[in-house]
Amino acid sequence: MFLQEIGLTNFRNYDQINTQVGPYLNIIVGDNAQGKTNLLEAIYLAAVGKSHRTNRDQELVRWSAEFFRIHLAINKGNSLLKLEITYNLEKRKQYKLNGVSKTKLVDLLGNFNAVLFAPEHLMLVKGSPHERRRFLDSEISQTSPVYFHNLQQYLRVLQQRNNFLKSLKGNQARPELLEVWNLQLVELGSKIITKRLEVLKKLNPLARLIQRRITDGKENMEITYNSTLGSVASLTPVQLTDRFLELLQQNFKQEVKRGYTLVGPHRDDLILKVNEYDVRLYGSQGQQRTTALALKLAELEFIKAETGQYPVLLLDDVMSELDLSRRMFLLESIQDRIQTFVTATGLDYFPEKILEKAMLYKIKQGQIIS
Repeated sequence: MFLQEIGLTNFRNYDQINTQVGPYLNIIVGDNAQGKTNLLEAIYLAAVGKSHRTNRDQELVRWSAEFFRIHLAINKGNSLLKLEITYNLEKRKQYKLNGVSKTKLVDLLGNFNAVLFAPEHLMLVKGSPHERRRFLDSEISQTSPVYFHNLQQYLRVLQQRNNFLKSLKGNQARPELLEVWNLQLVELGSKIITKRLEVLKKLNPLARLIQRRITDGKENMEITYNSTLGSVASLTPVQLTDRFLELLQQNFKQEVKRGYTLVGPHRDDLILKVNEYDVRLYGSQGQQRTTALALKLAELEFIKAETGQYPVLLLDDVMSELDLSRRMFLLESIQDRIQTFVTATGLDYFPEKILEKAMLYKIKQGQIIS
């Protein structure tokens, strides 16, 4: 699977562009604030249905315009898929696959996959648990629309339950009605945790192998799931739901006092260990960056194993954040295998042998010059 053509209308600082792209390495150069990141943002949005930079779709519409449109032509081996996303300030998002309208985001997921690696993803290791949950949820959602649906439903129920807890604090509701939200939260949350554990069993050996390759066998990485429900890896589905419900009931008074739910997959975390030490707490900056890189490359391999095809890789200004050895490992890992779009302010980060096979594009003020 690879992109053949990208079209943008009124997206960020792009008025109207339509360009063919290469099946392997595409290098996009230009000064800052010219639109390099905006181009990668549009590709990633087409894969996951939302921007990684904002939750407000209206911010993606070019100044003074009333809509944006993203159009991709995707080569899927024996067929050509045309994917289109349109956002209108009045009608919200609309999706089309080969001209057929789709009403739900879940219908879009899985048709086109992409992995994004940007400087902020270096916070994947040393940042908050939210960063690691988002990494895992995004990865699973692209390969499992059912997981994405369950996650969205869980977050809705969670919000409703939190609102109900606040009303209980103000004596504006009957406590026994909380059981309705508890049962829904437990059912959905248990499915989410079970799927996360299943995926981590596959992701762990991939990340460990890549970490060893980057460090010449000096570092062994291990990913463990740290749940607010305690040790859950060996629990059956019934035991998991029972544990979840029991903890909700135990925490009832404290949750009413605080006004939010204290346990569940929305508060879980990943513990990343290198040579048995928590790399977030004890790892050097170099180890943390190596771990983030290994996780992203493992994500590529996981999606390939699940779907049979590599996703498109989007590297947004990470060349300047990686040292020479990690940069070369990354470029050599993807060369002639994975369609990649990489942004940079210049070509100094790329050796001649890489440039010889790459497609080069220059972006200036929202225009692409190939």
